[in-house]
Amino acid sequence: MMMKFLCIGEYCDLGAMYIRLVEAGHEVKVYVENPDYHEIYKGMLSFTPDWRLELDWIRQAGKDGIILFESASKGSVQDALRQDGYQVIGGSAFGDKLEADREYGQKILQEIGMTIAKTFKFTDYDSAINFIQSTNQRYVFKSNDVNCDRTRNYVAMAEDGSDLVALLKDYKNKTSKNPIDKSLPIDFVLMEYISGIEIGVGAYFNGEHFLEPACLDWEHKRFFPGNLGELTGEMGTVVTFQGADIIFQRTLLKLESRLKDSGYCGYINVNMIANKEGLWPLEFTSRFGYPGYAICAALQQESWDSIFRRILKKTSLFIATHPGFAIGIVLSVPPFPYSYGYEKLSKGLPILFQPSFTESNQRCLHLSEVAKINGNLVTSGMTGNVATAVGIGNSILAARSQAYNLATKVIVPNIRYRQDVGVNLISGDLEQLVNWGLIDSSILQLS
Repeated sequence: MMMKFLCIGEYCDLGAMYIRLVEAGHEVKVYVENPDYHEIYKGMLSFTPDWRLELDWIRQAGKDGIILFESASKGSVQDALRQDGYQVIGGSAFGDKLEADREYGQKILQEIGMTIAKTFKFTDYDSAINFIQSTNQRYVFKSNDVNCDRTRNYVAMAEDGSDLVALLKDYKNKTSKNPIDKSLPIDFVLMEYISGIEIGVGAYFNGEHFLEPACLDWEHKRFFPGNLGELTGEMGTVVTFQGADIIFQRTLLKLESRLKDSGYCGYINVNMIANKEGLWPLEFTSRFGYPGYAICAALQQESWDSIFRRILKKTSLFIATHPGFAIGIVLSVPPFPYSYGYEKLSKGLPILFQPSFTESNQRCLHLSEVAKINGNLVTSGMTGNVATAVGIGNSILAARSQAYNLATKVIVPNIRYRQDVGVNLISGDLEQLVNWGLIDSSILQLS
């Protein structure tokens, strides 16, 4: 049955999802708030200049009309739309606060019984600099804003935090010279550095209960192999719907009543550091992860419209998923992850494919900042995030092979991507997580 989807976001981050909904025969209208991103998916999707003008169109569809929100910045708007009788999937005002206010998110996680790293909030650089110098410890610097420039976040390397002090002095100097530069964070936290293995757990929430199984993920956030370079948001991720029970029950499941009370409806994830002492939460993603949603989709046996119906109807708490793993590789062009110079370096480049590129390959390639001009696919947007190549397999090794095979079939001048996604899991991290009692040993048979 045909459905109507009104999709609202700042950057068209879920464009690949919208394309899948169109291909399934549904009507889709997209609103992109940030004008710098209006060219993304141009010639490929139907856009609206004002999402409010489409509310009657959605209401006329009744139970077949759904509003999708991309970001964790309009939770109060979502709450109001639900009060007006619209079917909304995305998050809630409570979810926004969990993600954007890191100190608050940590407080909530502590209240459900998790051990948290010491976190200190600041709104000026001098106070933060004095604090680090007085403690002589290593901290992680993170902005308090869902739309923050993630390349500005920093994990201190010096044990006494001296490198972070130097960085904050540089930020202070640049801010004083250019106070209108919004890329420099002025509301941030310093989080105690915790050593271990980074891991996330996520699940869909239908407004009352979680749908299972939950999903485990391992993000690769730094630009270069070996976890070198700047924090990009994401360069590749390993995902599985197997073995999440222990971590899920210790984390997200304990939030079920709070999410229900807030009216939350959508996907939610908590990212953590795991070590022999247990789980140390880092941050929430109170929305569809990007490009995590596309990687999860490879293991979901159901289409997006089927999952959305299941969420809204509340008739079942089970999602059919494939066994094994999925791996997504982010393909980019210069100057990603930055926007400086993109117009000159890479915007408008042709996106081509090897002759061996098949229809099946196309289903596994999730496009990002692209457009179709005169029938030709080209790079668009602001940063050069071209696509995510996804592979699945009964083992991490098999999923890696499929994902990287697909990546080699995408031709864009100066395309680049990390080549070590999943390697640490294979070489010992997954086994370590099992030894710590966080994942059932049966998962090792798949790795």
